[in-house]
Amino acid sequence: MPEYPAYPHDDPTEPVPPSASSPGSGGQGKLIIGGFHDSAGGQPAGRRQPPPGYQGYQAYRGGVYTQPRRPGTEPYPGSYAALATPALRPRRSLLRRRGCAIGCLSLLLVVVVLAGFSIYVLQRVLAFGSAISTQAPLSTQTGFMTTSERVNLLVLGFGGGDHPGAYLTDSMVLMSLIPSSQHTTLISIPRDLWVQVPSGSGHYGKINSVYEVASNDGKDPVAGGNAAAQKVSLITGLDVKYWMTIDFEGFRDLINAIGGIDVYVPDSFTALYPKNDDPNIDASWIKVHFSKGMQHMDGETAIRYARARESLDNPAEGTDFARSARQMIIIKAVVSKVKQWSTWPHLFDAMDALKHTIYTNMSLTDLGLFSLKMDLNQAHRIGLSNQNVLVDSQSADGQYILLPADNNWQLIIDYIRKNLYN
Repeated sequence: MPEYPAYPHDDPTEPVPPSASSPGSGGQGKLIIGGFHDSAGGQPAGRRQPPPGYQGYQAYRGGVYTQPRRPGTEPYPGSYAALATPALRPRRSLLRRRGCAIGCLSLLLVVVVLAGFSIYVLQRVLAFGSAISTQAPLSTQTGFMTTSERVNLLVLGFGGGDHPGAYLTDSMVLMSLIPSSQHTTLISIPRDLWVQVPSGSGHYGKINSVYEVASNDGKDPVAGGNAAAQKVSLITGLDVKYWMTIDFEGFRDLINAIGGIDVYVPDSFTALYPKNDDPNIDASWIKVHFSKGMQHMDGETAIRYARARESLDNPAEGTDFARSARQMIIIKAVVSKVKQWSTWPHLFDAMDALKHTIYTNMSLTDLGLFSLKMDLNQAHRIGLSNQNVLVDSQSADGQYILLPADNNWQLIIDYIRKNLYN
């Protein structure tokens, strides 16, 4: 047994002083330890001893009550603890260790799979960014869209293909954004505006031919995009550094890849639409109808809605200005759909379609930030038309064209500056 410090008044090995309370006892008073009566047989007189069968003392030691101990449960030497601790079961401990190891391996496997998938996605995204842009995917030319200066992006839409006129830009929209405030202005450039093509050549044509001529029918998209951006800069008075082309054929595939889009049609109309963009293949026309209200459109329907101009029952929808407005509605619906979480499982399909749809001189990083900051819901819209600063006219060879009123190009610059969302 370990040695414990004993108090003089409660040391079990000290002789018991004679009792003075029972004069008639003859010096043979009763000895009581913890409620047990000591017997006279086999015990040394004058000593406090535990009852037979006890493995420890039931007594106060240093103010601590000590329970009896069973054999084989003695505390370590020098310890005051007397309560037995059950031994761990080896089988349960082994199972716990095995379960912990399995859990760790499972977690490690999940981490490895996620890391591998993340690397795969990153590689796909970087490859996509390199395919659609002249700039490195992670580079920036706008300070990551943190500037308070305007960033202007000219969006050019054409039909695409190998037929004549495939690269005439039916849609020309200048998106002007102030990144710090997200103020967005959309400026529609009418395709029939009469300008010099190329600049300074003395030869005139519609502005929708600038890209076609400069790109050599799409063979040099960079030259075509730069020429169109420079021309629009001269007309609007804005610094247009960036451009993006959209091939309507690829745009159709993009809309299908994301499961279609939801479009609110503001006005009903019926129009004639070419059965094929190449009249050499099929020169016939079909009728298309769009009802006012919310409509779900697949790629083909959306493209027909955006490009239709031969209206049969609503003359207002047959103008270039109406077509520009409808094209912006489609672009807005596509951007809105791509931002939805439900579209993300179709991310790779959308990227594959976009690789054959868009090309730009803005990096993937800047283009993504531009799209996130652009506020199409609150955007100001400026449409150059014969209702404000343009007038109808006719070219020498009989084409319908638009010119600035009084042939004053400054009127266009002043009108845009007055209506910009600052």
